[in-house]
Amino acid sequence: VHVMRNICAKVRVDDREKIMNECKQIHQQTSKKEAAAVLHKFYARWNKAYSNVIKGLKEIEPDLLVFYNYPKQIRASIYSTNMIESFNNVIKRKAKPKAEFPTEQSLDAFIGIQAMSYNDRYFNRIHKGFGQVQDTLESYFE
Repeated sequence: VHVMRNICAKVRVDDREKIMNECKQIHQQTSKKEAAAVLHKFYARWNKAYSNVIKGLKEIEPDLLVFYNYPKQIRASIYSTNMIESFNNVIKRKAKPKAEFPTEQSLDAFIGIQAMSYNDRYFNRIHKGFGQVQDTLESYFE
């Protein structure tokens, strides 16, 4: 998601819609191999006009497609940064009244407490798709 936003900022307004539609195609493929093929077509098409953007994408290509290593049911959750952004908003909202922390350790402790609280609050919540593939995910950590 952030990569697509960054690309938008670096391309001409006239090309944004075409480029974004092609980027979406990369993440809608059924396998990593197909996604890589679509990505390489994207490189070939836009390299002449936006060589710096393509160079940057090539540098992060392994990370860009890593979510294909996981089951299809949870790819959208991994691809999106909604969970992370939600947690960041909680931290910002709770830290704002505090304005300044006396030491770096007090800030670390505050963030740690907020993370534990957030985990406790959502411990029993199963994010979209994760319940269906729980056994598969657990096998990755055995």
